Amino acid sequence: MGESLSSVRNAVRVLKAFSSRRRDYGVTELARALGMTTSTVHRLLRTLQSEHLVEQDPETGRYRLGLAVYDLVAASSPGYDLSEAVLPPMTMLRNRTGETTQLAVLDGREVVYVERLQSMHSLRMFLDVGRRNWAHSTSTGKVLLAHLEPSVLDRTLEGWEPPSRTPFTVTDLAVLRRQLAQIRHQGWAHNVDESEIGATSIGAPVRDVSGQVVAALSVVGPSPRMDQDLAAIRQAVVEAAAVASRRLGHRGRGVDHAS
Repeated sequence: MGESLSSVRNAVRVLKAFSSRRRDYGVTELARALGMTTSTVHRLLRTLQSEHLVEQDPETGRYRLGLAVYDLVAASSPGYDLSEAVLPPMTMLRNRTGETTQLAVLDGREVVYVERLQSMHSLRMFLDVGRRNWAHSTSTGKVLLAHLEPSVLDRTLEGWEPPSRTPFTVTDLAVLRRQLAQIRHQGWAHNVDESEIGATSIGAPVRDVSGQVVAALSVVGPSPRMDQDLAAIRQAVVEAAAVASRRLGHRGRGVDHAS
């Protein structure tokens, strides 16, 4: 029993090592940070990975918190959880625009889509819930990056060479920073052809009761359809995100971090 409890305690220590300041670890550096052996940490990570509490980046081999942690946080939140708060305005937004609506949260340099309502048009273009995409090439990701604290944004971008998804993807960090400053100021992001040729998306921030941006809501669709009424769609997205924020308890202007 004692050994079993010790393993649980160590697993909890592993999970608590991850934070907004340190989103990913290699096995060796995590073992060093926790004062455990590399073999012990590796075994714990594999167990946690099997339960989707952590996941491993297939390219770098580094570990980060998994989607199951998001579900636990949502279950423990008082009042509305994120999905409950956002699904009604998401539905209204989808019905109002006729296009796909989606909700994303930030995980390092990526966004994770946690809710999606498909377009009423028959063509299916986009990724499933739970899938990831690069933050710099999506409207939701740019919204979320734009509202990070400056020090967190600096750590997130430091040493990064953003991959190019299309010829229109912004990969210059100086240009990206200027875009993020504008997005933070105006309260929405507009993305054309950066993640997928022929696709346009507009995203806006969703805030919690404290004013922090916890997610981003967006509409995405084929560019020819979106371009027909872009201003009206942008207004609809901003309004839907504001409704979702109010359902999470947000009443003020929010916490905007100056850069």
